[in-house]
Amino acid sequence: MRKRRPQGEEASAPWPAALYRASVPLQARLAEIADLLGNPFDRTLLEIGSDHGATAWHLRRLGGNWENADPDAASTASLQELAGDRALHIPGPDLPYGDATFEVVVISGGLERVADDSRLIAECHRVLKPLGRLIVAVPGIKRLSLPRGLGRLLGLTAERLGRVRLGYTESQLFDLLKDGFDVELARTCNRFFVELLEAVAQWGARKGADEAGWGASSLRWYGALRYPFKLAVALDTLLAFTRGYDLIARARRRPWRPRRAPILSDGRSIAEAALGGKIGTAAPF
Repeated sequence: MRKRRPQGEEASAPWPAALYRASVPLQARLAEIADLLGNPFDRTLLEIGSDHGATAWHLRRLGGNWENADPDAASTASLQELAGDRALHIPGPDLPYGDATFEVVVISGGLERVADDSRLIAECHRVLKPLGRLIVAVPGIKRLSLPRGLGRLLGLTAERLGRVRLGYTESQLFDLLKDGFDVELARTCNRFFVELLEAVAQWGARKGADEAGWGASSLRWYGALRYPFKLAVALDTLLAFTRGYDLIARARRRPWRPRRAPILSDGRSIAEAALGGKIGTAAPF
């Protein structure tokens, strides 16, 4: 029988923990990140995110010596309540850390919010130790996407979501990484039905943010949609052959060397061919 969490412990948990427990899409994304991360024990790690500390809370529970940075000022304030002076606001792509400081850098929800994303990747390369690992989680882009079409109808533009760009295709992400990293693994999660509900939850959270604040509004909407999200997860198992809407990649640092990725005759990159298809050409699922 599953052990129930004491009410006092639940009440005393920081709200980023409550957001993690309420958001099914966030849980799926962080499960993939944690799997690619492996055991962080006794390693120095940096997390760059922008979800008010929900990712930082989860990753810190896994162990390791973490530093945190956030490109969004309001999100940083929540993060600092959780991580204290080990959480910094980074208004641009430059990172306030020394060369070869970290063994792992995790970017989750941060890359699409920085205007000069190529500079941020170069900075991650600088602060990583030789043969360090970079894990990047970004919103994926698909053409003919019904969930993203619903998002547009609901006014979920990049600006409304606090992003510079809505997301990336795999080829766009690999192109950002190719000068200083070799991609080892790439995965996706959160398919069609989950993404439909995610658009509704994002719309509702932002609609109520002016009144209740972003955190309270998010918890209310994700909490209200918890059981519909579980049904969506079950329905998405029927679509296991499709790619998800969240893209997660792990790359190994190597010496920085600008290079051009070869393109095959059908327009695919070598990376796309290795992963089995042209990115963004799946059906509207």
